[in-house]
Amino acid sequence: MGTAADGVEQLRTGLVEPAIALGWQVAVTLTPNAGRWLRANGELERLETLTGLPVRDTPRLPTEPRPHPVANCYVVAPASANYVAKLAVGIADNQALTQVGEALGTPHVPVVVFPRINAAHARATPHGRGISRPYKRQACTWYTGLTSGH
Repeated sequence: MGTAADGVEQLRTGLVEPAIALGWQVAVTLTPNAGRWLRANGELERLETLTGLPVRDTPRLPTEPRPHPVANCYVVAPASANYVAKLAVGIADNQALTQVGEALGTPHVPVVVFPRINAAHARATPHGRGISRPYKRQACTWYTGLTSGH
């Protein structure tokens, strides 16, 4: 999963290529804005070529086949402040949030979230309270190192 946050432009080189080199099958889902960003700079097409799968940034129609295999784990990198806030309170208004929200309720499916939020967002509600909710803490690994200069 990738969101419209600083660093999503390096999703292919920083996460997808290394995962494939380790023998993983990788499927990419983006938030709508991240899809727009990566489509505009040509990265979306490069990701599709690399993975051999379509990059999803919209839901499929009920009559369409599932374009991705069943996931064994989920990585959200980078996770924008908006994505983290919505995930923390259970809002699933796009494909990337829906998939991870469902994974949080699925036993034995790890979810790793790398927030790309600044210190002001981290101190604000719902981030400060939302991330620490016990059911989210148990279901998800949060890497909460803040980026300097933001």
